Amino acid sequence: MHFRFMVAASLLAFAVTTVAQMPDKPPTRPRITGISHIAVYASDPAATDHFYRDIVGAVKLPDPENPKGSRYALSATQFIEVLPLPEGAGINRLDHTAWNTDDAEGLRRYLAARSWKTPPTVEKGADGSVWFTVKDPEGNKVEFVQPPAVLKPLAAPSVIGRHIIHVGFLVHSRVIEDTFYRDLLGFRPYWFGGMVEGKLDWVSQQAPDSHDWVEYMLTSGPSGSGIPPTMTQQNLGVLDHLSIGEASVPQAYKVLADGNRLTGRHDDQPKIGKDGKYQFNMYDPDGIRIELMNFHASEKPCCSPFTADDPPE
Repeated sequence: MHFRFMVAASLLAFAVTTVAQMPDKPPTRPRITGISHIAVYASDPAATDHFYRDIVGAVKLPDPENPKGSRYALSATQFIEVLPLPEGAGINRLDHTAWNTDDAEGLRRYLAARSWKTPPTVEKGADGSVWFTVKDPEGNKVEFVQPPAVLKPLAAPSVIGRHIIHVGFLVHSRVIEDTFYRDLLGFRPYWFGGMVEGKLDWVSQQAPDSHDWVEYMLTSGPSGSGIPPTMTQQNLGVLDHLSIGEASVPQAYKVLADGNRLTGRHDDQPKIGKDGKYQFNMYDPDGIRIELMNFHASEKPCCSPFTADDPPE
């Protein structure tokens, strides 16, 4: 009996030691549930305020992340963040893009466990939101936001659309960016195309737990990261953009035109893009493109079929 007790005790001690020596299980990726916002710079705050409030119809709110900034909200969870133009910005007017997650700290730990450079802690806003910021492989700032547990209802009777369905920015290498968005975060293909047959200009990748997408705006400039030295602010603003979903872009255009809300630079009228969807482009005072886009295609897209469902209306 004494012998059996010693053997059992030894086996128990071995099991406890083995469990203690086993490495921690790598954290799983929390959900990435869609676009949170895009943050842009303004050289003329008054003109930018007019654009986002009076033309887009967004609701101006304080910025819990940056007291010098403002939020222009389309809904309780999506907005445009407008920041003062920093010294030395050059032609750049994009600060970062941002995605919603249901666990910011968990996502931070997930990326850190896979050797992605992350901050040591998350940040917390006055509204109860939690977020952290990293850089993608080409140096673009990407933020992941956990919204407040209790969202305040947003009344925005004049907003031209309530759903940011995609954000896009200058990209040099699809392959390099895919190592972050697809391989690490689980984004999945949606559509790709180009202005002419055989040339790739746009690559759309949907978030893993949403149908919102990021659009790589591929440039033929020098390889690597950064803004090509030959690029103009106007051309960069075409690439760095956000898209607001519409059931009918022609109807949304009519609302803007009939309400005398179309000032500044914009398209003459809606058109059908290469993806078969109606779209209409407007530009904020610093050239960032705001694209109204139909949720669904009216024609067959060029270049490739859609490989995932459209965002919900």
